[in-house]
Amino acid sequence: MAVLEILTYPHPLLKKPCKEVETIDEETREFIKDMVETMYWANGIGLAASQVGVSKKIIVLDVSPIDPQHDLIAVINPEIIAGEGEIDHEEGCLSVPDCFEKVRRKEKVQVRGMAPDGKKIEMNAEGIMAITMQHEIDHLNGVLILDKISGLKRDLYRRQLRKKKEKEKEEKE
Repeated sequence: MAVLEILTYPHPLLKKPCKEVETIDEETREFIKDMVETMYWANGIGLAASQVGVSKKIIVLDVSPIDPQHDLIAVINPEIIAGEGEIDHEEGCLSVPDCFEKVRRKEKVQVRGMAPDGKKIEMNAEGIMAITMQHEIDHLNGVLILDKISGLKRDLYRRQLRKKKEKEKEEKE
């Protein structure tokens, strides 16, 4: 297992929709293990393959630090097939550092996909699990939390990021 590099905004791969996984083999399962290790290393509760530079529809989630009734899960080719209710929840993102914003999501979702063993799965999620599922599936579709907030807040984040990079550049010189 290995810790993978997490891409950060504005990396162009983060904005590209991922491709479906055609074959689940040992290489896919090893990649999922690396994703899990990376998520834990970064203290995240979810990670999409695109965040580590792989354009495949794979997500891993472990919301147990917030909601202990859940365990680690990995879903290949996940898709939301139903949703209900709405909830505003403050979210952060490993690929959008130092950005914590309220995002409106479905309160409950039904998700279909495949497990790493190749079996079809369908699950109902609510609360933090539903929020995290939607967040990670958004990544697979090239959507970031920056796309879910107002243009003003997005511009403010971009300015802060630019200033931070300028400061880092000055410190290196």
